[in-house]
Amino acid sequence: MNQSISTAHYDVIVIGAGSAGIAAALGAAQNGAKTLLVESGPFAGGELLSGLPIDGCLNARGEWIVGGVVRELLDAAEKLGGYIGPVFDWRLNYGVCFDPEILKLVIIEKLAQSKVKTWLHTFAENVVMEGQKIQGIMALNKSGRHLLTADVYIDCSGDGDIAAMAGAPWEKGSAQGTLQPVSLVFRMSNVDYQKYLCFMRDSPEQFTLAENPIINKTPAECAAAVHEKGLPFCVLDARSSLLGGAIKSGEMYPSTGIFMWPTSLQRREVGLNSTRLAGVDAMNTADLSEALSTLSQQVEMCLSFLRDNAPGFEDAHLSGVAPRVGIRETRRIMGEYVLTADDVLDGKKFEDGVAKGSHHIDLHGKGTDQERIPVRDGKSYDIPFRALIPQNVENLLVAGRCFSSTREANGSARVMGPCLSMGQAAGTAAAIASKNQYKNVREVATDKLRAILKEYGAIVDGTH
Repeated sequence: MNQSISTAHYDVIVIGAGSAGIAAALGAAQNGAKTLLVESGPFAGGELLSGLPIDGCLNARGEWIVGGVVRELLDAAEKLGGYIGPVFDWRLNYGVCFDPEILKLVIIEKLAQSKVKTWLHTFAENVVMEGQKIQGIMALNKSGRHLLTADVYIDCSGDGDIAAMAGAPWEKGSAQGTLQPVSLVFRMSNVDYQKYLCFMRDSPEQFTLAENPIINKTPAECAAAVHEKGLPFCVLDARSSLLGGAIKSGEMYPSTGIFMWPTSLQRREVGLNSTRLAGVDAMNTADLSEALSTLSQQVEMCLSFLRDNAPGFEDAHLSGVAPRVGIRETRRIMGEYVLTADDVLDGKKFEDGVAKGSHHIDLHGKGTDQERIPVRDGKSYDIPFRALIPQNVENLLVAGRCFSSTREANGSARVMGPCLSMGQAAGTAAAIASKNQYKNVREVATDKLRAILKEYGAIVDGTH
């Protein structure tokens, strides 16, 4: 049976409602653009709902380098009792911890209050092009097929789907085609924080500590500092006798460590990132779907290991599993500028900087392999506006982990702090372009864009 295609026009259309997409939609709407946010899943939020802390909001010196939308979300979460705040792991970096169940509500309400039109359960299946300009996006949901048109589009799909379909060049994985493993984050409640932190204080050799050269403390001193803070933001090391021995015996799967952070003080809950499965192309739907079974088995193994071996976990129980498989790496869209590893490690600043990052270069490999390289001197780096502009397309911006970068630079900037900043910058720029009827997003003046971002609390200047 033939079905007619409905049409709808907006000033700005954002594809993908992860951290970058949410910030892009809010940034566009704040600046007066009629905005549509399209998401294939049932909720907006992406990894913000997994329970992961927001990395990359502060540099290793403890300076906030991300503001604007992220602070609005966190302030709203704090009013509902779901904000813990930034915590230093005395290893490499700060993570901003919060209750993902609270943030789920905050995101829904914030989008509604900002009058962002949200289409969930909707898949963007194709683009309609005229030369180097996107004329529309074909979207599919249970209501049928839709031709969605806009002045400016923002690709926050993570995989760079829209940019790739529009003809922008892209890279994927390493030169050999290797991709970082996928993971499934989960949470455990009724954890005795104090008992676990006493174990850490008394057995620092079991943990990953003091990896950043700017930390002038011994591992034992770092463990004592985490204990004194009273919040379990720490990593049980795969090279240690406890976890390493369990991996060798087959009691645990190979992993670089068990990364842990607080998610709810009321529930005495922690988030856990340890599962991993290499050799999965997350752009292959069958492979990604099949990975879920292996990852869920790893969750069960980790639950048993912690209950049997980790002081403070004796009476803990599973309280939540991320609503989606965590994807570290797929496409990187090549833009007008490609952020490099040297830019990241040197803390480079740009005249057209519209976002910042500070997370270490973080490249996960198979099994226990992981490369971690801290930004020198605990500094932050700028992400230039040019890195959000795909080559060969006139009215498209990208934000999030698909932005223009080398694999190494992406290993730092793919975390949620920079993704939120990139999203807000892209949304603001799209609104400027639409309002001024620019035919090409390259016409947006970066000094004006930076000024507007600062008005809304974004951090584009200052910091080391």
